[in-house]
This record gives sequence, C-alpha cells and structure tokens, in this order.
Amino acid sequence: MQNEDPKTGSKLKPCPECGKPASGATLPFCSPRCRDVDLNRWLSGSYVIPGKETDPEDAE
Repeated sequence: MQNEDPKTGSKLKPCPECGKPASGATLPFCSPRCRDVDLNRWLSGSYVIPGKETDPEDAE
C-alpha cells in the first residue's frame, strides 16, 4: 500500500508542503518538487529556530 511505510508498515503522514500522501522515495514529502521547496526555504532562511538574544557584553 502506498500510504504505509515500507519498513514498518505504519501509516505515513501527509506531505508537509502540500498535504498529499507521502511517497516512499521522497519521505516525508510526496515528490522531489516538494522536497526541493522545503530545502530552499531552509537555505534561504525562511525557517528560523528562535533563540535567545545575545548581549553585546557577552559577545566579547
């Protein structure tokens, strides 16, 4: 079945980009296009992990 993980047989989550069923070859995405869209967002800085502001005194 296409909506199951081939290794565990558990149900796959939908693609985080478009919501279509995920594909085994491009997990957790449905296609190489969605995988590349997500990678571009990481590389361009669209996804940011929030952190604590640094004090100028701590930088020295």
